[in-house]
Amino acid sequence: MSAVLRLAESLIRRPSVTPDDHGCQDLVLERLAPLGFRAERIDANGVRNLWAVRTLAQPGPTLVFAGHTDVVPAGAVESWTSDPFEPTLRDGRLYGRGAADMKSSIAAFVVALEEAIGGGLVDHGRVAVLLTSDEEGPAVDGTVRVVERLAAAGERIDYCIVGEPTSERRFGDVYKNGRRGSLSGRLVVHGVQGHVAYPHLARNPLHDLAPALAELVRIEWDRGDDDFPPTTWQASNLHAGTGAGNVIPASATLDFNFRFSPASSVESLQRRFAERLDAHGLRYSLEWSPPALPFRCAPGALADALAAAIRAETGRAPRASTSGGTSDGRFLARICPQVVEFGPVNESIHRVDESVGVDELEPLKNVYRRTIATLLHG
Repeated sequence: MSAVLRLAESLIRRPSVTPDDHGCQDLVLERLAPLGFRAERIDANGVRNLWAVRTLAQPGPTLVFAGHTDVVPAGAVESWTSDPFEPTLRDGRLYGRGAADMKSSIAAFVVALEEAIGGGLVDHGRVAVLLTSDEEGPAVDGTVRVVERLAAAGERIDYCIVGEPTSERRFGDVYKNGRRGSLSGRLVVHGVQGHVAYPHLARNPLHDLAPALAELVRIEWDRGDDDFPPTTWQASNLHAGTGAGNVIPASATLDFNFRFSPASSVESLQRRFAERLDAHGLRYSLEWSPPALPFRCAPGALADALAAAIRAETGRAPRASTSGGTSDGRFLARICPQVVEFGPVNESIHRVDESVGVDELEPLKNVYRRTIATLLHG
């Protein structure tokens, strides 16, 4: 059994449902401490955050591996083929909550660091590991807190690899060179409650909302750019009514989300959205959630080294992508000019019977090790 598989299994056994780290970071630190890593805890409001650094013999750049030890809830345990927190090998796959998102990546980069440092593949700069237990949750006391501490201390990060599961159909086919932004809101359209038989004595907020909703669905918010697809808008929840079939509701509540490219700003999306509501004469109130801003990694040494390592290990040229959900890369991009994400196939993440191919684990570790050696050796 490989060292990556053993460590991944040990991490999966810890039911670290967000924001509970459940000892995962302590396990990682047990492996890093003998390598000369110095650790600092940056915990906040029940969230555990680990920042561990190893300084090499000669000055040089700082390379960070970042990840999260928290996982989403397993859901209905009886729907799983095996216990979600008992790692199970079946048909060439490792099953368990967090197997793909992202405990296998953490195991892979820890072992990659052991091999790179123990094998003399690094001789200048610094390597660091940043782990949080608040990525799958609100993400307000996790990586962002560490970034704030590092920024206040004047810490410099040159390169960062986030171990998110990025591969799509085959291991190594995709890495992320950025992520779209996310902007959520809640719209409450106000009407006048009344009897459905006397609509002239009421005002139906659903009827008022319908034309505006149809227009919002059709709007081209922007056309994206070379790295980002166009901004999209989606309605996620619509609530109205008292439950009675003969009552016109007093209000209708719509939850929605923008996934946006750098071609649009938060302010421009908020302004255009409100303009469409006003154009339809709606009476409404509107609340916006704090946005997650988009980021992108410019071409450079990190992306080149990672892509070369993937080609050397898999024989295929990876495609850079900014698709998918948000990640903690958005926080790291504030203090690091080159942030990329790479990990195993993401098909099963957050699902029942989450799993990762056992045959992906060694190549993933090797890609990380090759990248370390390219950036911090010679």
